[in-house]
Amino acid sequence: MVLGTILAVIISYFLGFSQAQLRVGFYANSCPNAEAIVSGVVHEAAASDENTAPVLLRLHFHDCFVQGCEGSILIDNGVATDEKHAFGHQGVRGFDTIEKAKAQLESACPRTVSCADIVALAARDALVLAKGPSYEVETGRRDGLVSNLRLADDMPDVNDSILKLKQKFFDKGLTDKDLVVLSAAHTIGTTACFFMGQRLYTFSADGNSDPSINPGFLPELKSTCPQNGDVNVRLPIDRGSPQTFDNGILQNIRSGFAVLQSDANLYQDGATKSVVDSYFGLLSPLLGPSFESDFANSMVRMGRIGVLTGTQGTIRRVCSAFD
Repeated sequence: MVLGTILAVIISYFLGFSQAQLRVGFYANSCPNAEAIVSGVVHEAAASDENTAPVLLRLHFHDCFVQGCEGSILIDNGVATDEKHAFGHQGVRGFDTIEKAKAQLESACPRTVSCADIVALAARDALVLAKGPSYEVETGRRDGLVSNLRLADDMPDVNDSILKLKQKFFDKGLTDKDLVVLSAAHTIGTTACFFMGQRLYTFSADGNSDPSINPGFLPELKSTCPQNGDVNVRLPIDRGSPQTFDNGILQNIRSGFAVLQSDANLYQDGATKSVVDSYFGLLSPLLGPSFESDFANSMVRMGRIGVLTGTQGTIRRVCSAFD
């Protein structure tokens, strides 16, 4: 317990030091239209792809959880060791949207706005389009200079136990509440049957399914993802409102309708279960915590993980290269 406290203090110190130069409106003078340019590109992307919001939210999450929010996931050197090829980054998209925003920003303000900041801003703008909360994004991040898939080995995984998930978030300076709230980003978007096989068919040694799945929901999942079927078939993660940002995903978790095992695991631990339940008390609508506000606050905290500021890192000319 003492060691854990010491580690938390050390992590908080370095997080506090690195985020010291992050601030809302960082580009107010150097590139005053920066946020408007990013927003315009995100709106254009969303007009042609309804999955833009979950795609860009996931990109931000995956960027921040490997080396911090410094844009390393965007690098594409054309080699197999690029971070973007990591197993934990399977299915991550949105690179073209970020690159398009970067091209427009380079025309307006050369070598000024980092790719890491574009990712953070785009996630916020996409969330708003999905009827999620708006919040002020702290900017001033600089881009990293390292891209290696091995550095993504410890990404949170859908098959992680709740203890492992809690530890991975703690290691990034995030709390159990952050774990629950950021996992609830699954309220929008889809997943592939590839991630369902173990939970549906090999959860136990005798081939049974995860017992936490509501018995009435199991046939539906198996119908969509039959054993030995097409693993690329996709299904909504939030049963009921997959295109709208709301706390329905948390209600599904409480009722056994979680699609992903990592989401279901949130209800198997006392601390995270308490956070989930806190949004559904009798007085919650009036006196309870606001899911939308908590989500926005957790996004801001996540956006501070391991940032490079000041003279650290670089400002790339294109997001897919160290140029």
